[in-house]
Amino acid sequence: MNTTAVQLRERIKEEYKKCAIDPAYFLSKYSYIQHPVRGRMLFDLYHYQKNALSDFRDHDYNIVLKGRQIGISTLVAGYALWLLLFHNDKNILVIATKQETAKNLVTKVRFMHQNLPVWLRGEIVTDNKLSLQFTNGSQIKAVASSKDAGRSEALSLLILDEAAFIDDAEIIWTAASSTLSTGGQAILLSTPNGVGNFFHKMWQQAETKSNNFNPILLDWKVHPERDQAWRDRQTELMGEMQASQEHDASFIFSGNTVVPPEIIEFYKTSFVQEPITKGGFDGNLWIWEYPMPGKSYIVSADVARGDGEDYSAFHVIDVETSTQVAEYKGKVETKQFGNMLVSIATEYNDALLIPENSSIGWNAIQQVIDRGYKNLFYMSKDLQYVDVEHQMTGRYRAEERSMVPGFSTSQRTRPLVIARLKEYMLENSFTIRSSRMTAELETFIWKNGRPEALSGYNDDLTMALCIGLWVRDTALRLRQEGIELTKIALDKTKYNVVGHIFTNNNMTHNPYEMEIGGKKENISWLLG
Repeated sequence: MNTTAVQLRERIKEEYKKCAIDPAYFLSKYSYIQHPVRGRMLFDLYHYQKNALSDFRDHDYNIVLKGRQIGISTLVAGYALWLLLFHNDKNILVIATKQETAKNLVTKVRFMHQNLPVWLRGEIVTDNKLSLQFTNGSQIKAVASSKDAGRSEALSLLILDEAAFIDDAEIIWTAASSTLSTGGQAILLSTPNGVGNFFHKMWQQAETKSNNFNPILLDWKVHPERDQAWRDRQTELMGEMQASQEHDASFIFSGNTVVPPEIIEFYKTSFVQEPITKGGFDGNLWIWEYPMPGKSYIVSADVARGDGEDYSAFHVIDVETSTQVAEYKGKVETKQFGNMLVSIATEYNDALLIPENSSIGWNAIQQVIDRGYKNLFYMSKDLQYVDVEHQMTGRYRAEERSMVPGFSTSQRTRPLVIARLKEYMLENSFTIRSSRMTAELETFIWKNGRPEALSGYNDDLTMALCIGLWVRDTALRLRQEGIELTKIALDKTKYNVVGHIFTNNNMTHNPYEMEIGGKKENISWLLG
């Protein structure tokens, strides 16, 4: 072998070592990308991209909150290629909302690989649209998001692309993360998509160092070719809210929550507070104000389906001040929940009790009826609508065939009560004190034109509050007409004074000891 050949071989060996050690060196010197405007070009890394690569290499878990068009998806593809070429038996899985999105990242890996010098290009044994497999045993595969994605994989690197838009991201992460426990890596990257979803929560935890993720923020300002004039043009093109999401990487102005994120954030910073007590048999009864003599209250409730997935929930609302004074959210058997509703409504001055009456809700309502609670809300069965004059002035005559106990949520009433909640919050005319409530609102989104909880989350508190606020308006309207709704007293001769859960000396009976069929039953344990 002549001297030139020997020198060339040694040169290649040294270059190979540099590439194997430093992914930034490998990408910036030998990797080509397909630029949407400039076409095929050398991947000349910006400073922020080099820093991100170092983070990928040095941290097992990275979460990237990014703006659009700053080259991070391409950078992740480059990092994946570096792992595949210079490490044996690496198994990389790319998950995105759609198979096409996940495939795009594999396509970028393929393009960079095809344009490498021959001496750097590892041999591929399997090449299809969704996967690449190399002779060193390393492979990359792309799949669309599903609850089972990554469950049976032994992963070296998990990439969740546009993680904020994956409905089942939390389930996927829970299933896949166990396969990373032996030294695997994860990169979660996304533009924001509202607040309260999995990606948002993981980012918040990363910022406060309450999880293992290294946070990487890459908004438009990190790009050296962009200035304020460029950012102003984006506002002109797409509006401030969209530009804030796409380029500022702003959670607060992003997403499709039913209640605008900035309004939810205002409530969180202005009104949310810790309750004065967390009681009940399970610690899930939160109280901010004890019942006050002479005050009128509403108790509105959403009853769980009974399958163990949903929660039963209720709110206690001060009718006059439009303030949340108590709240419950927990998994409880429906009969016990009915007992709890009677007890809490009785304690809050015989409050107007409004349980939602669809499906399993009837079990709780029947318990309320069996206990003889008189201030139970009825609505028109025929109209499935809040017929104020009929049902209110009719004094809730249960014997009327056209009236049914509880609130009927239907295709007609659901959008109306949800609109009422949104109206209250936009006008800042209702005081929400619960962090659980605002957390639900962060995941209560428009999905296919219908307001509902994000996949994997629930809206039990939300719907209970919607119902309560709707009926509150009805109560106030009738009060102005001289009709009192919340003073239908129970027959207090049934109760014996044995003490009170609340320190309220004005109470004259124990609402938790009730006589049924000649026998007394104490249900105070339900509330603590």
